[in-house]
Order: sequence, then structure tokens, then C-alpha cells
Amino acid sequence: MSRPFRFGINMLALEDRESWRQKCRRAEELGYDVLLVPDHLGMPAPFPSLIAAAEATEHPRVGTFVLNAGFWNPALLAREVATTDALTGGRLELGLGTGYVRAEHESAGLPWGSPGERVNHLTRTIEELDRLLGDDGQAPRPVQRPRPPLLIGGNGPRMLRLTARHAEIAAFTGGRQSPGKPEGVLELLPADEVAASVARYQEYAAGRPEPAELNILVQQVLPTDDRRAVAREIAARGIGVDEEQVLDVPTLLIGTPAQMAEQLRERRERYGFSYITVLDPFLDAFAPVLAELRGS
Repeated sequence: MSRPFRFGINMLALEDRESWRQKCRRAEELGYDVLLVPDHLGMPAPFPSLIAAAEATEHPRVGTFVLNAGFWNPALLAREVATTDALTGGRLELGLGTGYVRAEHESAGLPWGSPGERVNHLTRTIEELDRLLGDDGQAPRPVQRPRPPLLIGGNGPRMLRLTARHAEIAAFTGGRQSPGKPEGVLELLPADEVAASVARYQEYAAGRPEPAELNILVQQVLPTDDRRAVAREIAARGIGVDEEQVLDVPTLLIGTPAQMAEQLRERRERYGFSYITVLDPFLDAFAPVLAELRGS
């Protein structure tokens, strides 16, 4: 049986305290279930932003989407997580990933390492968080026991195994490094490659006692009465998918609100994606779609 939909908004920009609070309240009014903050230099610091988001609202959960594990020492991260969960009344969801932008690590004076080294560090971080946050003698203590729900984002085989082993939420970005372009510039995965990643994850997760919630990050929400014309325009940008693939790729929503709602129903059936995250520039554009799907 399909999980009910949940909807998250990933908030990328901070101007001042009042505008942040207004944006959070607006998201709550529109029905978003989770207020999320990424972990990039040049964007808001995740944990204070989430505490402010929780204080400005009553019902939405708050979460990191996702932390770059290489930015964090596990013991210090455990303190941040426990404090934030306590100050938000147990509303925190913890999203973790390896990071994908070398320049950010270099700017922060932190090692970048090989892909294998980054996955190793993420693995150690998760294991330490489980140990520290689950320790009844640890102070401060999170409200949610033994720890807040864990979301892991990634597509490679090792990341998918790690996600299957540890995460309550499996997040699929649907993107990869664009060949020949600066590190951190992504192109979209065609639908069949996303399906292959999900199938591989499901194979690794076959022995789980409880199935994880599956998340997808929607990169753009594009209202239109002419899906084909918009698909043609997007394909011309050279982001890894052709016109036909654009119409099917799960990281884009194109069409009328009713059409986009139907796309998400189909993707939940095909891939299992029930937790949908959109970027904050599309907060209002996605709202009619959310209204179509509320409670389903």
C-alpha cells in the first residue's frame, strides 16, 4: 500500500529575521510538512535556521537537506543535533550526505578526499551519531529516541547500501556531475537510471524490518499548458536529457497543477516516492499541486 504524500520545502536564502519567519509561516499556511535547509557555503547555517523556523511555526517538522558530512566532526555534530531536537520540541529530521562540491571544502580548509574516503567519513559519522545520541548519559539529549529520523542522500552502490542499513528516509537526488563542467555542476539522470538506483536500493533494503520512506528532490516546478514546448526548451540547455526524457524525468514537474499532481501519483506508483521536496523559489508554484494531493 502506498505511503501518504509528504511535502518538504528546501529553503536556500536568508535575508533577515522577519523575512525568514514570514517564509516559514507561508510554507506552513500552504501545507508543507517539512521546512528544510541545505548545507552550503553562501547559504544559511542549518541548525540556527531550523530553530528559527520551528519558533516561527507550529506544525511542520524541520530538517537538514542535507548536511555535508565532511564539514562536521561527529561528536560536535551530535551536540548540534541533540540541542536542535530539544529546542524544536522533537521536530528535527537529520539529513546527511557526503557533499559534492570540492570548492566548498577547500574554502573551508577541509580535506576533500576521494569518493571512497568521503563515504568512509559519512559511515563513521553515522555510527558515532547512533552511539552518542543513543547514550542515555549523553548531554544534551535529543527528544526523539534513540535519535531523530535519519535521511541519507546519494546514488552510488556504497551510498545505497549505507542508506538501506541506517536511514529511515532514502533520498534520491536524480542528478550527477556534468562531464566537462566545473565540480558541483549537475546534470539530470534520465528516468530509467533513477529507476535503476531505486531498484538497487530496494535490493539492498530487502532485509529491513520496516521499509524506509523514499524521497525525491524536484529541481523545477514549471506550470504550463504546453508541456512539450517547455520540455523542448529544457532539453536545449544540455543538462543530460533530451526532449522525451524531460517529459518523464522524476526531478522535474511540468504542466497544469492537475497534470503535475498526476505525475507525482504515477511516480509514487513507479518508484515509491512519497516524500517530495521542492526548492524555495517554487514554494508558491507548487502550492496548487500540493493542494491537489493533500491527504492522498
